[in-house]
Amino acid sequence: MSVGELGCTYAALLLFDDGIPITAEKIATVVKVANISVESYWPSLFAKLFEKRDIEDLILTVGTGGGPAVAVAAAPVGGGGGGGAAAPAAEEKKEEMKEDSDEDLGLSLFD
Repeated sequence: MSVGELGCTYAALLLFDDGIPITAEKIATVVKVANISVESYWPSLFAKLFEKRDIEDLILTVGTGGGPAVAVAAAPVGGGGGGGAAAPAAEEKKEEMKEDSDEDLGLSLFD
């Protein structure tokens, strides 16, 4: 992260904490008063970001990847009459998992 990004980040957090609307001019003013030199495009980029996204949401969702996780279920392939074939396949998979357990290998920690 560059000094300009970091300066604008702290400026936006400062403005948010004081309840002041986050604009490019206000970010630039805070950065200037703090004696931090930033490229002229950083304040406007940050202001545009905070027009679209709420800063509180960004703070609360740090490290989550930016969005909610979406579960995708596989649709059954075939016509309406093939619904019974999926259950035995799932049962076979469970049996395979039982065979691969560590209990059969004698790798127990307390043996």
